[in-house]
Amino acid sequence: MTRRRFLLASGVAGGAALAAGAAGLSLAELLRSADREPSPTSGGPDKVVLVTLYGGNDGLNTVIPYADPGYAAARPELAYQPEEVLRLDDALGLNPMLPGLRRMWDDKRLAIVLGVGYPRPDRSHFRSMDIWQTASPAEPVTTGWVGRWLDGTNAPLEAAVSFEPVLPPMLVGRSRIGACVSYRGLSLPSWVDADLVTALGRAEPGEPEMQRHAAASYGDLVTMAHVLQETEHPGTTPDATLDAPAAATGTGGGNELTAQLALVTRCIEAGVPTQVYSVSLGGFDTHAEELSGHEFLLKQLDDALTNFVAAMARTPGGQNVTVVVYSEFGRRVRANASDGTDHGTAGPVFVLGPRVVGGLYGEQPSLLDLDDGDLKASTDFRAVFGTVLASVLQADPARYIEGYGGSLLPFISPS
Repeated sequence: MTRRRFLLASGVAGGAALAAGAAGLSLAELLRSADREPSPTSGGPDKVVLVTLYGGNDGLNTVIPYADPGYAAARPELAYQPEEVLRLDDALGLNPMLPGLRRMWDDKRLAIVLGVGYPRPDRSHFRSMDIWQTASPAEPVTTGWVGRWLDGTNAPLEAAVSFEPVLPPMLVGRSRIGACVSYRGLSLPSWVDADLVTALGRAEPGEPEMQRHAAASYGDLVTMAHVLQETEHPGTTPDATLDAPAAATGTGGGNELTAQLALVTRCIEAGVPTQVYSVSLGGFDTHAEELSGHEFLLKQLDDALTNFVAAMARTPGGQNVTVVVYSEFGRRVRANASDGTDHGTAGPVFVLGPRVVGGLYGEQPSLLDLDDGDLKASTDFRAVFGTVLASVLQADPARYIEGYGGSLLPFISPS
């Protein structure tokens, strides 16, 4: 069977071609970009992995003010007892589902920025996430803060990569755009051999460009399935029929974040010159029955980050990697009638990695001095991203974040 006949028989050649064109960069092309680097043994340039928690993570049940009597009083069915939390100091502790982050805290490689938000909060998921990803709280703009950095540095396509299903606005500039390489592998019917698909993905002289992209995308998806299989079941034989992780929800679903971070690990180990990676975990819109659902999600987050940090410790490039974990907003202080919490405002941001100076930054918002029942932000989110631009990407924050006038937060040590 020729490759052209296989693609036509599959009935999805056009869709694969469109996917390849939309992404602009395949996994194979991304991995081949490592050949342009002198050597992966030196670690290469500093890198940042941006982890977005979609839905609005409940910050009060993530970094818990267990010693504040107002915490238990506001949400008696959702509050953790002081003996349950993983204590950070005499006032704050981590959710019991975050033991890996607690170990990073003990190793002084976890920074927690408290009370992060933006002026004039908007409780809309879409508007709030747009503000975080564009770093423009005053008015809507069409470019993301990473995208503007791509513009300003005339960066190549592989400089910023998202392993999410769609390209986030954060990576969109005016003249430059990040690459979107979906983490989902390829599920093959029993009568199709994975080696055949890989073979059909090889280039043929004189073939149309879109046909070449379509075929190559199949091989990339099989490769991704192998990576995910090895991540979830180390030491087993890769299986091209591996099911893609199910979308995470508040009460169940697969660990999408582990799959995405597995691909980040693969790229960093190979010496790919990407400096910004974007990954995500969804399901944090916990309006009802929050306790069990939120714990499920936080365990996924903790497991994924712990495994990723362990993998980074084993590769030279991992010594230059900083991870930033944020969500579009926190939740209301008081629980609702459905044992959940509604859209709120400020919340914590996690920063972790070998270059991180561990500790607490900013101030925990008061539970007594509220703004219409919401926490008052004590740290502008632009200070976090501005510090990432200056300390990780060696860029001037004021050039890429309009209105930025804050000082840098000292949670990143000099290179």
